[in-house]
Amino acid sequence: MDTPINSHADYHAHFYFDESSLVHAKALRKNISEELGFYVGNFNTKPVGPHPQWSFQASFTADDFEVFVAWCMANRKGLSVLLHAVTGDDLLDHTEYVQWLGAPITLDLSRF
Repeated sequence: MDTPINSHADYHAHFYFDESSLVHAKALRKNISEELGFYVGNFNTKPVGPHPQWSFQASFTADDFEVFVAWCMANRKGLSVLLHAVTGDDLLDHTEYVQWLGAPITLDLSRF
């Protein structure tokens, strides 16, 4: 796996999980919020937006990139994590400006 590159000002990380990894995903979400102090979005147990699997989102900046990505790599325990820029262009953010930790998930780009 290539090391993600910090090339934008703002980012989202989407963590994908299913019923078998639900408990771990809940713990990750809690730790990202409470230990790291980052904003986390809803805990989605259905597809939302372009995300075809259960997921939750965390927001972070370029200043936090190295620490957050290293933390994700150490703690994701097999979950796929989409890292993408937040530039205001949702299509580019979810196609050109993406990096993955773990196996890539095919997004539903018809929503853009």
